[in-house]
Amino acid sequence: MQTTQTDNSLIIETIELKKAALIFRAINHSLRQQILRVLHNHPRMSVTNLYVKLRLEQSVASQHLAILRRVGFVITEREGKQVFYSVNYERLEYVATQARALIQAN
Repeated sequence: MQTTQTDNSLIIETIELKKAALIFRAINHSLRQQILRVLHNHPRMSVTNLYVKLRLEQSVASQHLAILRRVGFVITEREGKQVFYSVNYERLEYVATQARALIQAN
């Protein structure tokens, strides 16, 4: 684990910090927030239904879903050739709890 120490009390774990930045960047995008809202309102959707509902190109929807999947904000379930997406509420709550703790620490 790579750390940077600037004084005796501050240790920055750069790898963990980079991971956290990727997670927050994933949620800080209006289209990805819109995808999560649609999935919240329609709890199990295929990528086809999702891009039709949002009026997106399939490749755009797939790219954004891949980002959300990579950070754990959506869950996938395969049935034959179709992949269905749903919101991973546990992961979102965990990230929100960590963000609140970080804010309150200041």
